[in-house]
Amino acid sequence: MKKFSISSIFAQLLLIVFVFVWIAPTFGLFISSLRDKDVLAISGWWTSFTTTDVNEIYRTKGMEAQIEEDGYFIIKDKVFEEGSGKVISRFGITSKNIDEFMVGEIAVFKDGSEISIDEKGNYFWRSKEKFTKKKGKRIFVSATSPPIFTLDNYKEVLLREGLGQAFINTFAVAIPSTLIPLIICSFFAYSLTWMRFFGRDLLLATVIAALVVPLQMSLIPILSIYNDIGALFGVAAKSFPGIWMAHTGFGLASTTFLLWNFLKSLPNEMMEAARVDGATHYDTFMKIVVPLSIPAFASIFILQFLWVWNDLLVGLVFLDKHPSEIILTAKLKELLGSRGENWEILTTGAFISMSVPLLIFFSLQRYFIRGLVAGSVKG
Repeated sequence: MKKFSISSIFAQLLLIVFVFVWIAPTFGLFISSLRDKDVLAISGWWTSFTTTDVNEIYRTKGMEAQIEEDGYFIIKDKVFEEGSGKVISRFGITSKNIDEFMVGEIAVFKDGSEISIDEKGNYFWRSKEKFTKKKGKRIFVSATSPPIFTLDNYKEVLLREGLGQAFINTFAVAIPSTLIPLIICSFFAYSLTWMRFFGRDLLLATVIAALVVPLQMSLIPILSIYNDIGALFGVAAKSFPGIWMAHTGFGLASTTFLLWNFLKSLPNEMMEAARVDGATHYDTFMKIVVPLSIPAFASIFILQFLWVWNDLLVGLVFLDKHPSEIILTAKLKELLGSRGENWEILTTGAFISMSVPLLIFFSLQRYFIRGLVAGSVKG
């Protein structure tokens, strides 16, 4: 039987804690994105599966909605939207006493008009005098709200707030910015590992040295070069091809180094056998190296894609902010400033942003783990 030591049990418990700490906020963000915006503003996501007590303020309709009936001027309407499921227990007409009346009781305003409201939110406001104000009266209600989940937040974010176009723009940036450096680094890493030529070690040292260069130091010089080249060929510097080249340049050193570290662990005998059989370097690369390097390619794809998808700085520098170019992170930054109090907008936008990296990681995670440990041992 397998023996468990105290240290192994502690390690497993610690791993479970880390998994819970990572999953809980993600699950909470997803639940919050599906909640009603009024309930979300006053209660945490962990209360979404139980009935919640809420205190809310509504305003009745004004003079344009009045009708005359039996000597009274009457305004009828409801405070809840259809299908809300909320049930009112008490209501009030002043902020000092928001639950002064039971449902069905009649409350009297200072002007002598009377109002009553039932548990479903239908109110009946009447006065002997004609209503003359365009704005109605405020009603304070104490109600219970059942667990309700809706996709309205996603519709508003994707269609009205412009996040849908930003989502597409981010894909237009992330896919080429991931595939281009992956293709280049695969040939580059192979040549550094299995080809003999003058200056190979110097190139490898340059790649390793490039890993320590801060990205922020090169942003403005590269943008200036893009502006000069764009002016020469009549191409805008801030464009999708520009940001593709920027991400390719910034990610090429790390992707080449990771793949080189994997390729050097492949058996040398296999490469020699291919050469004996008359295979060229291209044949060896396409028929031997590529099939054996799928886990490494998957790991590099995930790391590069996640970096590009979550990038904000490079996107702000190399793309404009108009709707046809703005990326998802930049759009979320704008919403944080303009809609910072609308939690339903921010939580939904944040979950949309993280859904694609989660999907990519979980679909390729078995290759990712194999790619990370590949090259750690020889043979």
